[in-house]
Order: sequence, then C-alpha cells, then structure tokens
Amino acid sequence: MTVRPRPIVAALAAATLLASAGGCAVFGIVGAMGQSFESQKLIEVAPEYHGLEDRSVAVVVNIGLDIRWSSPTLATDVTNFVSREIAANVPGAQVVNPAAVLAWQYRTAQWDALPYGAIAEQLGVERVVLVDIYEYRLNPPGNRYLWEGVCAATVGIIEADGFDSDSFVDAFEVAVTHPDVEGVGREQLAQGVVETGLKSKFISRIAQLFYKHERPKYPDLYRPELDA
Repeated sequence: MTVRPRPIVAALAAATLLASAGGCAVFGIVGAMGQSFESQKLIEVAPEYHGLEDRSVAVVVNIGLDIRWSSPTLATDVTNFVSREIAANVPGAQVVNPAAVLAWQYRTAQWDALPYGAIAEQLGVERVVLVDIYEYRLNPPGNRYLWEGVCAATVGIIEADGFDSDSFVDAFEVAVTHPDVEGVGREQLAQGVVETGLKSKFISRIAQLFYKHERPKYPDLYRPELDA
C-alpha cells in the first residue's frame, strides 16, 4: 500500500486546530483527522494484463452506428488517448500511430468481421487492444434534462503469437459513470464538461489495465482537491 504525503497546508491547519482545542474536543478532532487521512489513502494497483511490455501494439476501437451518431468523435478520441497512455506508461511498448489504425479501419471494409489474428497481421503488430464500446450515453433513458453519463466496453487482448490468435487471451469489462453525484441538471453543467469527464475516466480506466498505478483506497470518500 502506498500513501502520498498530505499537503503541508492541511497539516499546519490541523496542528493549529489541535492547539486551540481542549478536553474531549481534542479526541473528536483527532478522530476526524484520522478518518480524513484514511479516506485520502492511495493504494498501488498492479496491471491486470502484463503482455504489452516490449511488444508492438495497436489500439483498435469498435462502436455501433448508433453510438457513432450520438458521439462522432468517441472512437477517434479513445483510439488516440489510450494509445498515448500505453506508449507513455508501459515499458518498451511500441504503439502504432493511432492515425494509421484509424486509416486502416476506414479503408478496410467490414474489418470487424475479420478473424482476430487477421486484424493483428494486417496491422503488423504482436498485440491488439480491441475496445468494443457497447454503451455510451449522457442522460438517463427518457430524461434529457439530467446528466447521467455512462460509457462501457469489453476490452479484449489479441496475441498474434499466442496459442490461439483468433481468440482473446484475456478480456475485461470496463464501465464508468459521470458525474459522480446524482441529480445534476443541464443548468449546472455544460454538455461538453460532462462528455470530457466521462471520456477521461473511460480512457484512464482502460489504459490502467496495462500498467502499475495508484487508486484511492476509498473512491467514494476520496477528495482529489486535497492533494493539489
């Protein structure tokens, strides 16, 4: 488990509060401080798939026409930014330029009907991260006045040199929501803010499948602004 040091400003404020308190109040403050520090703990999380290190990799995103219509840039954004995160964080990963992957998809009719091994072969890579997005929405069904963003996908790994290159060697379900609280309406957040937050969470969660990273021990209690 890894715990980041808390900001010095918060520590000084806590010390001042303790100095000014007396009697039983001190125990209450100490208890609250302990709970606050516990909620800010970060734990180190190992990658769930280790096979991208020192391998050539392509990130390929598949979405249905209905999702493409509702979010025309989703496939491009996920391809670009997941590729960038893997290249930056997985040692030795040689990630194919996402523009080249998108161009291949555009010129290859029914690429999604190809055997998995053929996808890896045509892209000239040892590993393919195939992101199949099956749900994407910004509002609850039938209510366009509230924000309730959801993005979900199956993330499958193709190993060109594996025992069976036409089957996933591993697969993960990734689903994120945004905003984190219920009842947020259009007058409180702009659509662009909701879309950006949802995509950012989704991209990070996919990329983190492949490298060691830190996550809050208690996600529901964690306050990122305290670590700024």
